[in-house]
Amino acid sequence: MDVMGDKATLFETGRFVQPSSREDTDTPDETGEIADEAAEELRQRLAAEAGDVEAMSVLGAMLLRRGDLDGAEPHLRAATAAGDRAAANNLGVLLHQRGYADEAAGWWRIAAVAGSTAAAHALGRHHRERGDEPAAEYWLRQSAEQGHTLGAYALADLLEHRGDAGAEHWMRAAAERGHREAAYRLARALDRKAAREADDDGAPVPDEAEQWYRQAAARGHRRAALHLGTILEKRGRLKEAGRWYLTSAKDGEARAACALGFLLRDAGDTENAAVWWLRAAQDGDGNAANALGALHAERGETQTAERWYRAAMDAGDVNGAYNLGLLCVEQGRTPHAEQWYRRAAYAGHQEAANALAILLLRAGDETGAEPWFSKAAEAGSVDAAFNLGILHAGRGEEQAALRWYERAAAAGHTEAALQVGMARLRDGDDQEAERHLRCAAGGGSAEAAYRLATVLDARRPPEPAHELGEPVHRRSECEEWYERAASQGHRRAQVRVGMHAAARGDVVEAARWYREAAEAGSRNGAFNLGLLLAREGSEPEAAVWWTRAADAGHGRAALRLALVYARRGELAEGQRWADRAVSLGPASVAERAARLRDALRQELSA
Repeated sequence: MDVMGDKATLFETGRFVQPSSREDTDTPDETGEIADEAAEELRQRLAAEAGDVEAMSVLGAMLLRRGDLDGAEPHLRAATAAGDRAAANNLGVLLHQRGYADEAAGWWRIAAVAGSTAAAHALGRHHRERGDEPAAEYWLRQSAEQGHTLGAYALADLLEHRGDAGAEHWMRAAAERGHREAAYRLARALDRKAAREADDDGAPVPDEAEQWYRQAAARGHRRAALHLGTILEKRGRLKEAGRWYLTSAKDGEARAACALGFLLRDAGDTENAAVWWLRAAQDGDGNAANALGALHAERGETQTAERWYRAAMDAGDVNGAYNLGLLCVEQGRTPHAEQWYRRAAYAGHQEAANALAILLLRAGDETGAEPWFSKAAEAGSVDAAFNLGILHAGRGEEQAALRWYERAAAAGHTEAALQVGMARLRDGDDQEAERHLRCAAGGGSAEAAYRLATVLDARRPPEPAHELGEPVHRRSECEEWYERAASQGHRRAQVRVGMHAAARGDVVEAARWYREAAEAGSRNGAFNLGLLLAREGSEPEAAVWWTRAADAGHGRAALRLALVYARRGELAEGQRWADRAVSLGPASVAERAARLRDALRQELSA
């Protein structure tokens, strides 16, 4: 049982005393304090021997605090017999320390009835320890209502345990009187309440909660300092967050040491980050052990990394097993990777389940992979939901694939949104297709940006005519999406951007995009670049690009080459390219190429 009352006073005597716990020193100031305390004790002892009841009570309390139970008991009993309520309370404390809880409760009852708030608090705690909650609430309420801080906190704790709405009132009362644990718990309660109301664990922390965290942290509460650091870090106030993490970490909070490590790593100070991660990991923080493992893995120190991943796993952090699996995959140790992935997956690690499924799928075990994909997807893995879509699509189960793609897309998976958009395009639902394509394009998919551009392009009305009959080219949204895809290396988008530039008369820009597409392997880009060069009078260079396009299967390019060689008088080469154009098509090209080929054949046989 903790002694009652403010630390600055000795129980309920109201007399200020020096702390009894100290280290031996030779400093003059402390020597003086010891002398003053000894003089005070002597003065009280003389007064007590002379029959002063208050002195008996004070002397007994001084001896009790010092741990001299045998010396304190007779003085406290004598003062109690004389009706001193503070002595009755402290006699209860002494008997409780000796193990006589029921006798202690009897004296606390006497003191509480006489108006001792500390005794009422102690009696309330006694009844709670015995499981008598109604009696506990009665005495704790008596203490709390008379302004006893510990009584208010103990009452709040009891009510909170029962789910009573009145708990917050008393927790607030204790916090307002400086109780640091009450301030912390009040902040936590306000924090959780705000999250419930917002239906979001990431909801902003209310200002009042932050104030109570700050008050508790300022009074040395290490978990409050950790939470305060977290709040400030989310707000981008990193220096202040770091100070509170440091305060908490120095007080022994492993999670704060770990968080401080991540803050330092993000600032580029990996050496000091490792120091704090090591401290946290040695105190059993699995997250810090994982961070150390990742740090050593990045340095190529795989054995050390594995040791820390195992330490994380031993600390109960399932990420340790998952990271061991990743490490084994990088080393080509597939059987070991499967073992660790399974261990993490069976413990509920969704990404490990997805990774295990991928491993099994690559090994040809589709039957074994599918349940793990499903388990991971049901647990919330977006990648697993997308992978299930791929699995079903590979079997031709388009509807099942679409359901999983939609689920992944709803969670923000870019490629899944693209697949849904393309499926809606095939169904003719342009509106839904556009919605999903916009999501995918916004997420960085070049293919989605291109597809979205084609949808918008198809809807675009004809260009308004200039008053002199020339079209007026205005930059449209579809061009912006084509350009976004083109800048990401999408070859068909690059060709479209070139076409739009050519339509505006910007030959240099058009040639740049055509060339970029052609050099990346686009036969349309090569063909269009050839057309552009031919119009500019560079037919020899145009022929080079048409040759590249024709070799890649472009029929019109082959026909253009046949015409070039026919004009040059190289009839056999012209006939060869005409034959190639006939075989490549399309039909209109094949028809023209056949006529040209026959004419060249007649010319050669003449």
